[in-house]
Amino acid sequence: MDENYLFNLTGKVAVVTGGGDGIGKASCEILAAAGASVVVSDISLGKAQNVADGIVNAGGISVAIGCNVLESDDLTHLIDFTVEKFGTVNILVNNAGIGGGGRENPFDIDRSYVERIYAVNVFAPWQLCKLVAPHMHKSGYGSIINITSMSSINNSPAMAIYGSSKAALNHLASNLAFDYGPMGIRVNNVGPGATRTHALATVLTPEIEAKMLAHTPIHRLGEVSDIAGAVLYFAAPISSWVSGQTLMVNGGGVQTLD
Repeated sequence: MDENYLFNLTGKVAVVTGGGDGIGKASCEILAAAGASVVVSDISLGKAQNVADGIVNAGGISVAIGCNVLESDDLTHLIDFTVEKFGTVNILVNNAGIGGGGRENPFDIDRSYVERIYAVNVFAPWQLCKLVAPHMHKSGYGSIINITSMSSINNSPAMAIYGSSKAALNHLASNLAFDYGPMGIRVNNVGPGATRTHALATVLTPEIEAKMLAHTPIHRLGEVSDIAGAVLYFAAPISSWVSGQTLMVNGGGVQTLD
């Protein structure tokens, strides 16, 4: 067994949405380190460019593009841009997402809020899957990785819409795995537990952290590198017979905001 081959992405092309910071940035960096050419997509072109520049300065291959996943035309342009630049798409990381944080008072939110959460967390990944599938099939290598959430299986207050959107993403992937498998495309999910990102920092207090750690066997919160490691596993040949799965990366425990 060639261990170097199992994690080698040389010659592969990866697209990462929400790649400008946090889990998206870490995913871009680890895929590039494994040899992939990485298209860093973010609603902020400046953030995306900073990540791409960092990869290039480290000896990798990367370009940046601004993309608002709420805009269907932006999604089409993202994939067209990638194919024009690199010839194909082999890896898609659907990382861009919104919501969560225990802020969804069910009596205050309205339909427009629900539609926006689902548009970003479910519809955009679905459309990108549809757009990349023909290119992955033609290239002979395809791996789609959705960044979902522990909220997709947890029960927490003020999280109904975000949690259900991520649960929908879980189920979308497990079913698309059947549709795309005959095309040589794998579809999997990575479900982060409480991970130290800017988003978590906006709600995290010492008291909340202590409660989370009380139910976390590996007694620390996650780092973005922990999540990126799971992304690399699903992107690389080592997981070539793994599809339709959701891997929770959570220190072996359950972290909630209640």
